Amino acid sequence: MAWFCSGTTNAELINNLWNAGLIKNERVKRAMLGVDRDHYAPSSPYSDSPQPIGYGATISAPHMHGHACEYLINHLRPGSRVLDIGSGSGYLTHVLANLITDSSSPSTDSDGHVVGIDHIQELVDLAQTNMSKSEDGRNFLKSGKVEFVTGDGRLGWKERGPYDAIHVGAAAASIHPTLVEQLRAPGRLFIPVESEPKEDAFSQFGMGGQYIWVVDKKADGSVHKEKVFAVNYVPLTDAPSKRM
Repeated sequence: MAWFCSGTTNAELINNLWNAGLIKNERVKRAMLGVDRDHYAPSSPYSDSPQPIGYGATISAPHMHGHACEYLINHLRPGSRVLDIGSGSGYLTHVLANLITDSSSPSTDSDGHVVGIDHIQELVDLAQTNMSKSEDGRNFLKSGKVEFVTGDGRLGWKERGPYDAIHVGAAAASIHPTLVEQLRAPGRLFIPVESEPKEDAFSQFGMGGQYIWVVDKKADGSVHKEKVFAVNYVPLTDAPSKRM
């Protein structure tokens, strides 16, 4: 169904996703309408499909961004702290910033913070450039409500934690304990994880696949993990080595 939701404008794309039931939360719809994908996807920005952004990275399909936001929505409020791992071109970081902003009141330090982290410096620079293309994006950067940093997302970004919500935009080899540690209690982690090959007749083909896991740290500090649906992400890896 998602492949039929592409549009010719950002508004048409988001409304198609809404009408198809792929976005269900009104707050998520408004946040995505407020960020023009044309600023973040270099080709076919209004296609509901992944788009290459260089350096072996992609910007996920819009319906996947919608799913991520909806799974995290109860932890995305004014005052929330959010970590976006594998921030890439910066699109979802901007959407997340919209979701923790109360548009009815002036922005203050208590309105929360979003950190976008990527292990490729060129993508960190690209994200900042892309966000600067809109007035609200420039305001987010100027106020410090959004910041992009270079680092190994598998280690999180402890300096700004604990986080109410952590989103991971590439497939991890496992659910990294460090990320769970950096969650606030309560808090939620949305992470694609490489699954082990199946122990059945198909195991000879190495068919494991990837799945989204939702990890909840409860108010009492206990942790609950749930595998929710199959996906196909680029891997969460080291930065590519530079040739001398």
